[in-house]
Amino acid sequence: MDRAQKHEFVQFLNTDLAQAQTVVVAHYRGLTVGQMEQLRQDSLENSTSFRVVKNRLAKRAFEGTNFASLADLMVGPSAIAYSSDPVAAAKVVHTFAKDNKHLVIMGGVLGDKKLSVEEVEALATMPSLDELRAKLLGLLAAPATRIATCSQEPAAKLARVLQARGQQAA
Repeated sequence: MDRAQKHEFVQFLNTDLAQAQTVVVAHYRGLTVGQMEQLRQDSLENSTSFRVVKNRLAKRAFEGTNFASLADLMVGPSAIAYSSDPVAAAKVVHTFAKDNKHLVIMGGVLGDKKLSVEEVEALATMPSLDELRAKLLGLLAAPATRIATCSQEPAAKLARVLQARGQQAA
């Protein structure tokens, strides 16, 4: 990578990170190429970007963003996962790390708060934004469903009584 390519990569990563809410840093020493491809595929399916980065370039890309505090974690073979969904990046990395001991979560940032490994794992267990929206819609629809059920119940009771009377008479 020559100097111009490095500068272009730093600019690209910086603009990409400006739109992210969460960044998770992990070390990947010992992962096979197939495992890395699987992790990248899982990331794409969950609207998360996963990149192996050179530490020096990542530190430069972090400058001017909320993620500058991650610079001290960029030691050794580092990769970053980032997403505009506050939970998605942590979920993808945590789920993959449970099955692959070679992927080690080092920490992360949510908004402007630096997260420890334990906090990243706690964030990963939270429901995603889509799951929260689905639960909210379910809660909003529940009263209407109950009203419809209650309004139909008297007619259903009358029909059952009439059917029982008809069976007694027969």
